[in-house]
Order: sequence, then C-alpha cells, then structure tokens
Amino acid sequence: MIIYILLGIIVLLGVLMVSAFNRFAKNRNLVKDAWGNIDVALKRRYDLIPNLVETVKGYATHEKETLEKVIQARNTAMQVPEGDINAQIKAESQLQHSLRSIFALGEAYPDLKANTNFLDLQAKLSEIEENLERSRRYYNGTVRENNTYGESLPGALFAGMLRYQHFDFFEADAGSRENVKVDFS
Repeated sequence: MIIYILLGIIVLLGVLMVSAFNRFAKNRNLVKDAWGNIDVALKRRYDLIPNLVETVKGYATHEKETLEKVIQARNTAMQVPEGDINAQIKAESQLQHSLRSIFALGEAYPDLKANTNFLDLQAKLSEIEENLERSRRYYNGTVRENNTYGESLPGALFAGMLRYQHFDFFEADAGSRENVKVDFS
C-alpha cells in the first residue's frame, strides 16, 4: 500500500515537473517572440538616427557634444550581444534619453524646426516610437506572465532545475519623464 502511495507521489511530481517545463518553455518563447517585434522597430530606429543627426548638424553646429552622445548611445545599443534582452533594455533607455535631446534642439532652432527633411525624419521616428510602444506593452505582458509563473507555485519549485529565466520589463527610463534642458552658454 505504501509503495502505491509513493509511486502516486512520484508520478504526481513527474506530471507537475513536465507541466512546469512546458510552461517555462512556452513563456520563454513568448517573451523572445515579443522581443523580436521590438527588435525590428529598434533596428529601424538605428537606421534613422544617422540621417537625423546629419540633418541637425547643419543647423546646430555648436551642439556637437549632444550629437556625439546620440551616436555613442546608438552604437552602444547596437553592440549589445544578440539575445541579451535585459542588457538591450538598459542600452535602449540611454538611447531614448539622448534622442530626446535632439528634438529639444529642434525647438531651440526655428530654421531646423521648419526643415522638411527634419520634419520627415521626426515623423518617421514618431511612427517607430508608436510601434515600439505597442510592442513594449505586449512584451511587458509576456514578461509579467513569465516572471509570475517562475516566482509562484508550482513554477518556483522547479525553476532552478528547469532553466527558468527572469526577464526585465521594458519601461520608459526615469529620465524620460523629465524635461530636457538645453544650455547654450
């Protein structure tokens, strides 16, 4: 009789483990798929940034430091190893912060603000940012599902054995809620 009870417990644990493994795999794949949507928009943004910087250079020649920071942030974001989503999120936060400073320059230079090329690039970047926002919401939903399962029962029991991966949320950085200061002194 005790053998049947032990056998039943082992079978139950086996079923729970297989179920947890499948759920971890499903959640991880959903997160990676959601990140793929973000990655496409990020690559479009990376391609647009050099054109934007070149357009601004002609009008804001003494803002070289601001433009260099944007290019440096872009290059840093592009060099994050493929698949390191958490590191990519940190790099994107820096890039987003530096991009806001370019648009602050557009406000400070009326000729730049009236330039059709700048306005076109700004509109394209705005479209990319809207796509990123939608993709970010979906990504954060999949991350929430993944992290919740990995941190609650029964997932937490098997997390270490089954290669559970915690993902960071892709949120706007704290600096994005502040006004950009442009100093011409």
